[in-house]
Amino acid sequence: MKAITLLGSTGSIGTQTLDIVSQYPDQFRIVGLASGRNVELLAAQIRQFRPSIAAICDEDKLPTLKEAIKDLDPQPILLAGEAGIIEVARYSEAQTVVTGIVGCAGLLPTIAAIEAGKDIALANKETLIAGAPVVLPLVEKHNVKLLPADSEHSAIFQCLQGVPKGGLRRILLTASGGAFRDWDVAKLADVTVADAIKHPNWSMGRKITVDSATLMNKGLEVIEAHFLFGMDYENIDIVIHPQSIIHSLIELQDTSVLAQLGWADMRLPLLYALSFPDRIYTDWQQLDLVKAGNLTFREPDHQKYPCMKLAYAVGKAGGSMPAVLNAANEQAVALFLDEKIRFLDIARCIESVCDRFRDDNSANPSLDDIVAADKWARLEVLAATENFDARSRIISLR
Repeated sequence: MKAITLLGSTGSIGTQTLDIVSQYPDQFRIVGLASGRNVELLAAQIRQFRPSIAAICDEDKLPTLKEAIKDLDPQPILLAGEAGIIEVARYSEAQTVVTGIVGCAGLLPTIAAIEAGKDIALANKETLIAGAPVVLPLVEKHNVKLLPADSEHSAIFQCLQGVPKGGLRRILLTASGGAFRDWDVAKLADVTVADAIKHPNWSMGRKITVDSATLMNKGLEVIEAHFLFGMDYENIDIVIHPQSIIHSLIELQDTSVLAQLGWADMRLPLLYALSFPDRIYTDWQQLDLVKAGNLTFREPDHQKYPCMKLAYAVGKAGGSMPAVLNAANEQAVALFLDEKIRFLDIARCIESVCDRFRDDNSANPSLDDIVAADKWARLEVLAATENFDARSRIISLR
C-alpha cells in the first residue's frame, strides 16, 4: 500500500482524496492529515483513517481536537499551527504528499515535503505560480515526482505519456467559463457573492469558484502549465468549453491533437496522481458521448475576463511577479467574499498592485523574496481598499 499524507484534508480536494482511499484500502493508506479550522471533521477523519500524525492550523482548536479523540488507542501525534502542518508534510512514513491546501499557504509545507524526499500530488497550483523559482530546483535536487492533481494539468500530463521529447507544440487549456459565461458584460457590475459561487459544472470551494468566475483560475493555470511542461506562453492557449468534458488538449509538432475526456469528477485526476504510472479499475460512471451530447467551444471574452490577459503578462514578467499576482488575487477575492469590494474591483485591484510592484520585481527570487512579495501584495490590497465599503469602486491606485 502507498502511504499518503494529505494536506488540506477537510477541503474539497481532501475529502475527495479520502473518498479514493476509502474505496481502495488495499492500494492506499493515510499516515498524515492536516487541516485548517474544521476540528470536528478532522477528528472524524482521524477516527476513520487512523493516521500516525495530524495537525490543525488553528492553534486554538488543538485542545478541542485532543479532547475529541482522547479515547483512541494508539494516539496520533497531534500538532498545530504552520509549524505543525510542516511537520506533517515532512513526516517520514509518507511516500506521497497530496497538497490540497488552498492558496499560498501550501507553499512552505510543499517545500518541506520535497526536501524530505516525498513525491508530490500537486493540487495546490499556487505552489508553482508563486514558488516555481525555488520549488523546481528542489524537485530536481531531491529527485522527487511532481504529479499534477488538478483536472487540466492532469489531462495534459496524461496526453503527454508516450510523446517523445520535443514532440509538444501547443497546450490548449479548457475553461468552463465559470458562473458568468453566459452573462452580458454590463451585468457584472451588479454581481453578488451568491452569484459568483454558483459554478455551473464543478463543486469547489468558494475561493476557487470565484477564480473561475473571473477566469483568474485559468490565467494561473497558464503560469502553472508553463512551469510544469516548459512551454512558452505564446504556445499556451485558453478555450471556453462549457460542457467540461474535455479537460485539456495538446497539439503535437505534426498538428495532431490529443485530448483527455471524462465526466466532471475531481477524483479522476487525484486517482491518477496517486496511482501513477498505474491505472486502477474503478466502478465510477463511464463517459457516454451520446449522453454528453454536443461539445462546444468559444474564444474567451477579454472584456469579460481581464484577469486572463493580466496573468499572461505577469507570467512573461516572471521573477517574483507571479507571487504578487497570486497574493493580490487571494486578498482581493477574500475582500469580495466578505462583501467589502465589488466583483469588478477584483481585477482592477490586482492590476494596480502588480503595476506598483513592477520596478521591484526580482528576476531570480529566493524563498525569502517570494515570501516578502506575497506579504507586500496582501498589505497593498488591504491598504488600497480599507476605506471602501461593499458599494464602492476602485478607480485607480497608480
